[in-house]
Amino acid sequence: MSVMQEEISTTLYFDRTFNTNAAKISPGEYYYTDKDMLIVTVLGSCVSACIRDSRTGIGGMNHFMLPDGAAADKDSPVSESMRYGTYAMEVLINQLLRNGAKRENLEAKIFGGGNVLRSFTTNNVGDRNASFVKKYLKEEGIKVTGEDLLDIYPRKVYFFPKTGKVLVKKLKQLNNYTLVKREQAYSSKLQTNDVGGDIDLF
Repeated sequence: MSVMQEEISTTLYFDRTFNTNAAKISPGEYYYTDKDMLIVTVLGSCVSACIRDSRTGIGGMNHFMLPDGAAADKDSPVSESMRYGTYAMEVLINQLLRNGAKRENLEAKIFGGGNVLRSFTTNNVGDRNASFVKKYLKEEGIKVTGEDLLDIYPRKVYFFPKTGKVLVKKLKQLNNYTLVKREQAYSSKLQTNDVGGDIDLF
């Protein structure tokens, strides 16, 4: 039981290091499963929430960034960027609940929000993403059992939903600009896309 967001081609592969099947997600994607497998992502300014049902082991990970607020945000009680963040969280949580997870058993570990993109540091994108995910989970009553947020380093995050174990590798030397380019392209895309889909609240 695993799913990908529409129009998303999450990479499925066999991870030789951990000797298990794995799914690698990129900015704007999420993945959930009830299988004993691994979900991996690399974060810069983006954040990921690793959410699981502590009893059944059904769990998943998202990878998202709040877009810069539009001019209309100033006149709206719920900004476009906050709506986007809420959607990114709800789409994962709703998939877990629809597939057997119980809200009262949900727990989360949160990662990312590093100030790694020079062009984003003036807008405090990493700080905003980290603050959002913490506030969202608190308001939803989902217990945070671990976090590694902010700092200046990109992170590679390995999440094992069945056990809840997460390994984080800080990438102190980024030898290429793949991550930077990927997040900049994702940020640009967010500026032109409307917040998609209705949000079902449980």
